[in-house]
Amino acid sequence: MTTRVGPAADPRSRVDGLGWVSRAVFPDDRVGLTVDGALPAGHQAVARYAVVPSVARARFLVPLGAPRAGAASLLAYNALRPPKVRALRAVLGGLARFGRVGLAPFPTLTVSVPAGVPAAELLLSERLSADLGDTPLLAAFGVRPPDPNGKPTLQLFSADGRPRGYAKIGWNDATRALVSAEAAALRALRGVVGVADHPTPPRLLTETSWAGQVVAVIEPLPPAVRGVPVDDPPRIAALLAVARRGGPAGTPRPLVDSTFLHRLADQAGRAAATEPTGARAVAAVSALARRHGDTSVEFGHWHGDWVPWNLGWHAGRLVAWDWEHSGPDVPVGFDLAHDAFQRALVLRGEPADAAASAVDGYLSRHGERLGLDAAQRRLVADAYLVEMWLRTWRLADAGAGWNAALHPALLDVIEKRHSG
Repeated sequence: MTTRVGPAADPRSRVDGLGWVSRAVFPDDRVGLTVDGALPAGHQAVARYAVVPSVARARFLVPLGAPRAGAASLLAYNALRPPKVRALRAVLGGLARFGRVGLAPFPTLTVSVPAGVPAAELLLSERLSADLGDTPLLAAFGVRPPDPNGKPTLQLFSADGRPRGYAKIGWNDATRALVSAEAAALRALRGVVGVADHPTPPRLLTETSWAGQVVAVIEPLPPAVRGVPVDDPPRIAALLAVARRGGPAGTPRPLVDSTFLHRLADQAGRAAATEPTGARAVAAVSALARRHGDTSVEFGHWHGDWVPWNLGWHAGRLVAWDWEHSGPDVPVGFDLAHDAFQRALVLRGEPADAAASAVDGYLSRHGERLGLDAAQRRLVADAYLVEMWLRTWRLADAGAGWNAALHPALLDVIEKRHSG
């Protein structure tokens, strides 16, 4: 096996975001990565990227050799981004239109493989090009700080700049599970495309295992898609369509008899076996059963991360993406609760107790339109908060680390609610 080039030249040796992303995208040691330097002996270059704005502060790897694809990697879906990010990408996209000349001020990362070894054997972009129809594709990717819960994503473009797909890479236990879950959800959602009120999901183009990773390629969003304002009111008809997969309402069932409650109890038990605070989760599930066990509620699917920044509009229809937390058999109303919780936690920067209060407020204002009476609204809120802590534990247990905003603060909130 070819030895990697020295740490000073190969970005995979770095501990920052460029190192993290390049290790995920180019995991094979036979692939050479050099920045403004000579290729390893016996190698041939197969791709070049502009490292923007610098190796130390890398934000984008923009493909060179096809100016339209390079520009598209920075300009596609810019309308969905915040104004400052949009402006920066617009400037860089203008430079990229001039190809290597326009991006000349930035360092060049050269990707190389040993002479005589097929690139498709070593490079994910080449493998995916073959999977998607053997059309040559160029890859671009953003660089973010290392994140055990993050998924490096390859943006795939044809040479003329047309988006062809977005490849999400599951590289550890946590992210492999998320990528697989989204792929499964998108396969299941094929049957609801065009159903009244149901948001349009992107298609799953392909899913593959590669170099110990799970990779799902998702269809690009429509070029003219526009984001939903962050203060947009909840779209109740769409939430119900997601919960019911476009079908009729389900028959309410008591919480105590539900597979949902049994799943919570099972996961809490596994958390207690691996995490000192897991015993508190076991107690929380028991308290949930005592408090709401006799309350009947409709169960259905949920998107799992229903927030304005995962929604858009196109051709008069709602579009929803990022289905990696989707799942069946949860109380109807979970997506509404999640919307309120995340707007408070993420957009307003509020602590867990305030975010939980936002859930109560949202369900009080909008829950009746979901068919929830007062007792059902309380069940949905309490059950959602337990579900959210268990999601936090699942990710931590799979190697993603704890979300400091939710652990242990969310357990404190849950215990206070059950003692009140």
